[in-house]
Amino acid sequence: MQKHSGVAGALDGIRVVELGSLIAGPFGARLLGDMGADVIKVEAPSSPDPLRGWGQAEVDGHRFLWTVYARNKRAVTIDLRSDDGRDLFLDLAATADVIVENFRPGTLERLGIGWDILHERNPGLILVRVSGYGQTGPAASRPGYASVAEAVSGLRHLNGYPDQPPPRLALSLGDTLAGMFAAQGALAALHRRSVTGEGQVVDVALTEACLAIQESVIPDYAMGGVVRGPSGTRLDGIAPSNVYPTADGSMVVIGANQDTVFRRLCGAMDRPELADDPRFATHGARGDNQDEIDAIIAEWTATVDRDDLLTRLDDAGVVAGPINTVADIVEDEQLRARGMLVDHPDDRVGRPVLGPGVVPMLHGTPGSVRTSAPPTPGHHNDEVLGELRDPAALARLREAGVV
Repeated sequence: MQKHSGVAGALDGIRVVELGSLIAGPFGARLLGDMGADVIKVEAPSSPDPLRGWGQAEVDGHRFLWTVYARNKRAVTIDLRSDDGRDLFLDLAATADVIVENFRPGTLERLGIGWDILHERNPGLILVRVSGYGQTGPAASRPGYASVAEAVSGLRHLNGYPDQPPPRLALSLGDTLAGMFAAQGALAALHRRSVTGEGQVVDVALTEACLAIQESVIPDYAMGGVVRGPSGTRLDGIAPSNVYPTADGSMVVIGANQDTVFRRLCGAMDRPELADDPRFATHGARGDNQDEIDAIIAEWTATVDRDDLLTRLDDAGVVAGPINTVADIVEDEQLRARGMLVDHPDDRVGRPVLGPGVVPMLHGTPGSVRTSAPPTPGHHNDEVLGELRDPAALARLREAGVV
């Protein structure tokens, strides 16, 4: 397990209340929890987060995306549709620094806990809102999932091979990107609050999160009419940077598009003359002759076994690496040395579950996996809601199905 050093995390003392379900909002809140925030996840008593049942491996009926995404969180149940539940939630919101929600726009308002009400109750509160298309604009009310956001944003169009249907990455990339921007926005708003004392709304759209990472796609079109498209295993105009075969039937990625690194690659290939060949001597020239230089490199790599090839490239200072599966990843010495493969306690199965560590690494106030994911909805009701209601009142709410 990633050990808790005893040093408070960077967000120690910050309380985050998480609403919504599935990936984007919970991932953003998880990032804040990793850095020390007290994250309280709110689920409906009769409708727990479907994330509890996500993941591909199953042990004793349990799946394990929940293990990672709900780490460092406490779980309570509140029926936000009831008057008593609404009042209880507003009391909880009064104790919070940040609320993260990923309902469809307008849902909080229909529940009677919209921004105006929350801000009046807690002027320093930051409300992070994650949705498919954002809180404003003609598409705001439309539902959104990562797969569609990746398509609508143009990100999916860039993936795959020309003249083939664009494949998806086997992850919910759009959700994860939105969750990262949600955490970033929360941190920026917390800093601004330290200056002004006022909270604000952070508005994150899945489509815009996918758009934000697309490098020069928009200016390339605006200034040159270039409609970027998929380019398979390479990036058009960036060479050599591709996947190359090895003698033992494996594949490696070599990134030697920078002039100095390309010259080192030529030396490793015992072809130093290629670095001065007018077809390949500059970044632009290699981009114009991408197919030719890729073919030359592939012919060479196909004569060397993978491990020998990687050793030779590493010794020459050429950027290269294997295409690892997860079976390779969990044995990776570098990741283990950095604390990026850590045991998560999981009370559901009674033994640790390996998962990813905390990124980024803060040396002064390190993040950590401190607590296991709550095994059942409402696991921390008495602990958290007991701060807001006396035992008799909490018992009545439980009997009424409010918690």
